[in-house]
Amino acid sequence: MSSFQINTNLGALNAYKALARINKETGDARLRLATQKRINTVADDTSGYNVGKSLEGRVSVMKAAQGNVAAGKDMLSTAETSLQNINDLLNQIKAKITDANDPTKNKESLVNDVKALGDEISNILAKTDFNGTTLLSGTPSGGFVFQTGHDSADKMTLGYTSKLSGIDISTITSATSATIASLDISTIVSKVSDALGSIGTDIQKLDVKDSYLSAAISNATSSISRLFDADMAMEQLNATKGSIAGQAATAVLSQLNMAPQAILSLFQ
Repeated sequence: MSSFQINTNLGALNAYKALARINKETGDARLRLATQKRINTVADDTSGYNVGKSLEGRVSVMKAAQGNVAAGKDMLSTAETSLQNINDLLNQIKAKITDANDPTKNKESLVNDVKALGDEISNILAKTDFNGTTLLSGTPSGGFVFQTGHDSADKMTLGYTSKLSGIDISTITSATSATIASLDISTIVSKVSDALGSIGTDIQKLDVKDSYLSAAISNATSSISRLFDADMAMEQLNATKGSIAGQAATAVLSQLNMAPQAILSLFQ
């Protein structure tokens, strides 16, 4: 049998606690609607927050690595264009050497043409650069190293530079009418060809890396979305339900808060 108490209105206190809980849940739902986020503070979902932030960090690193891959491909494309130009110049030199083996041709004129072509090759080797980095001469023999993945150990070396080591254009620029007919540029041609082959292989590898990173970033972003993004339809339902429940709890609290007045009838 319930006792009649004035000092402590347990019913009203319980109704108040229910109303406070409903208001908090309704407020949380409205906040999620406003921010479109399921997790707005660590307290909302500690494990989900930690996992999501870890994934966000991973995505940031992978996007940076993807930028490295893009820079690597652009750099290789620049080097490739210059080497193709050098290849064209070498073909012209080979044609001049063939002409020099025709006794009716003016060898002095051919020598001047060959030297001019050699100077142009030297100029391309010295001045080809990408964002201030020299690509064909004075480059590291071990190649250019790019981080191409999330882990710092996931790196790729673009090693075409090793194929160009030892190129000596002086054999071309020092040609004379007496030596032009026997000028041998096969070593230079071979080195340029090998470098172009290495560049082609490296671009293919970077394309594979780019494809992998795109997929990994997409998958990680999807996981982050599942962790952090709010279900807008569900949160709207929760907010509406909470609003109605809050009105009901307020009415009940008001009624229970007035219940001790019934005891006054005992004193009439």
